[in-house]
Amino acid sequence: QVQLVESGGGLVQPGGSLRLSCAASRCILSIVLMGWYRQAPGKQRELVAVISRGSSPVYADSVKGRFTISRDNAKNTVYLQMNSLRPEDTAVYYCYYNTGIELWGQGTQDTVSS
Repeated sequence: QVQLVESGGGLVQPGGSLRLSCAASRCILSIVLMGWYRQAPGKQRELVAVISRGSSPVYADSVKGRFTISRDNAKNTVYLQMNSLRPEDTAVYYCYYNTGIELWGQGTQDTVSS
């Protein structure tokens, strides 16, 4: 069973930055789609950004221009660079891989607060 392990979350002040990483526990031959979702308290899980092999990333409108998703296919790793963070970005962030099977990370709490 492949597991996705996230790292890089934490507490940051408004305007600050965080970088999330998500790595698979073992080699995956074909990852069609990699991405990040988030879920704030009392809200549904929502897409933050996704990236497929050979295509441009897709971002939620709320994070465009502030967040950047990237992937390292050789390392089966996806990253999310989050800049100019706002309190409304506070959520649990989940990484997501689609290999034909959907895989989810365990979630990492990101809190933006002064």
